[in-house]
Amino acid sequence: MFTRLLPALALLCACASPSPQFFGATRSDVTIDGRSFTVFREDTRVQVIRHGHARAADRPDIPAQMLRAVAQATGCIPIETSFQGDSGERRGRIRC
Repeated sequence: MFTRLLPALALLCACASPSPQFFGATRSDVTIDGRSFTVFREDTRVQVIRHGHARAADRPDIPAQMLRAVAQATGCIPIETSFQGDSGERRGRIRC
């Protein structure tokens, strides 16, 4: 039974949904250093979501990768001090 659920679970893990504040926002999917991110942009606010598993040893590098993903997806400068969240999801502001 579990083997039939595995493909469905894998598909769900590959999806990224924005938080309610970003419903209707512009979505961009980018890859930074081999790691996939989804960026949702609403005016000068963004939400970035990391896909896939990250080992504990990799987590210190992820915030910087998320900022690079935001810059690549939006063409704007992320305001680093505005970003809050963890290695899975962060929200902040950009300057264009």
